[in-house]
Amino acid sequence: MENSENKIPDQKELENELNQYLEKKYGDRVRLVVSTFVPKAAPEENGVKEKKQKRASSEIQFDMKPEELISYLNSFIIGQDEAKEILATKICTHYNKIKFMRGTQSTLGVGSIKNNIIMIGPTGVGKTYMIKLIAKKIGVPFVKGDATKFSETGYVGGDVEDLVRDLVHEANGDIELAQHGIIYIDEIDKIASSGNIIGPDVSRAGVQRALLKPMEETDVDMRVSHDPISQMEALEQYRRTGKRDKKAVNTRNILFIVSGAFNGLEDIIKKRMNEEGIGFGAKIRSKDDRAEYLQHATAQDLIEYGFESEFIGRLPVTAVFHQLEVEDLYYILKNPHGPIIASKKKDFRSYGIELTLEDDTLWELAKMAHQQCTGARGLISAIERVLLKFERTLPSTDIRQLVATKEMAKNPEHELDELLANPYDEVRLRRHHDLVAQERDDMRAYIKARQPEFQDRYGILFTGNRTSYVGLCQKIKFCIKFPNPDIIP
Repeated sequence: MENSENKIPDQKELENELNQYLEKKYGDRVRLVVSTFVPKAAPEENGVKEKKQKRASSEIQFDMKPEELISYLNSFIIGQDEAKEILATKICTHYNKIKFMRGTQSTLGVGSIKNNIIMIGPTGVGKTYMIKLIAKKIGVPFVKGDATKFSETGYVGGDVEDLVRDLVHEANGDIELAQHGIIYIDEIDKIASSGNIIGPDVSRAGVQRALLKPMEETDVDMRVSHDPISQMEALEQYRRTGKRDKKAVNTRNILFIVSGAFNGLEDIIKKRMNEEGIGFGAKIRSKDDRAEYLQHATAQDLIEYGFESEFIGRLPVTAVFHQLEVEDLYYILKNPHGPIIASKKKDFRSYGIELTLEDDTLWELAKMAHQQCTGARGLISAIERVLLKFERTLPSTDIRQLVATKEMAKNPEHELDELLANPYDEVRLRRHHDLVAQERDDMRAYIKARQPEFQDRYGILFTGNRTSYVGLCQKIKFCIKFPNPDIIP
């Protein structure tokens, strides 16, 4: 006898079933009238399609070693060496382990724990940037969520499942690739309970419990049960094929990374260490005394902070990020791969204006940013504060070179008036030329210092003669802009 679940309903049964759903959802205001609902089973066509989809599914071809990933991160991120080491090592291990298990046809044993990571550090120190760089280098889909959204919406489990579905979207519908992606949840410290059993802490504890299964292993249905569009799509699929197509994403190999500032956690650690007789005493041991204590954070400290023990148990790896000092901010601006200066140069270049910045200017910007206590984000605010009036005014003039000086950083309005009064000052043009030459030399020195690393990564691309090519291109571009022999040496 044919199973009732597999029995194909006729047109009237489908129409009645759908109208019952619409009546529950919208009352008697909406009704569907279907002229023909004839299921068409096409097993041969479906079989071909399924095989093609399976063949097209991506598999992670991962063979990177921790040292290689650290070297890649060093090209973009200044400092945070301990955090780089932890993240690069554990993420490489995670994906190499997946590859090893697949090659040996093995499965993870019962109770096996993933290398899920908790990152601790103040805002603007590069936590999100580092994870995005790693995901891009590895070639896996990456999505980011905000833990505060979960608590504010009375979260009961759907939001994390939506993040898993977003991985499939980032993977262009490739479920196999999505099952090896990275989910990053920021401001996780905001869902820590203060120990009360009333108020918002109840929902915060609920968020932690709801995250337990996805962080370990569960199947997330691609079709949302409460979404009428998903139900309509499922019905249309059934109408065309006569089959119920259930797609799910397994989270076994999805890496979960959470982060937060964790303000006040250092006090819990300090109290514990003093009670154990291993405190640091009154002397500050580093520029960032808070990070010094956070390095000693234990699972028990995080539980006392307000997290469930089961939740912390699924985050076995901890990486601590240090507060950025003035020197760190300066080197972020100085880094040839840094996006902040490069982005601002593109802003001016879009108007045909070549922007250069003197070294003293970078130090001034770093000091201004450090006063804001927002990490690298303060650099953007500092640069905008100095260059906004120039960005507004110069596109309406014939000025095509702008040198950002230390004086400009201290008094941009006065320097703008000086520039407009004498736009072709030879001293200023010479400074611009010298800066272009210096940028060329800096790039050559940067490549030379890391030449062995680049040769390992790119082969013969970075040999001695080709290193000089960067500087040559810079000079040719400058000569085209300034053909006046009195200005160019």
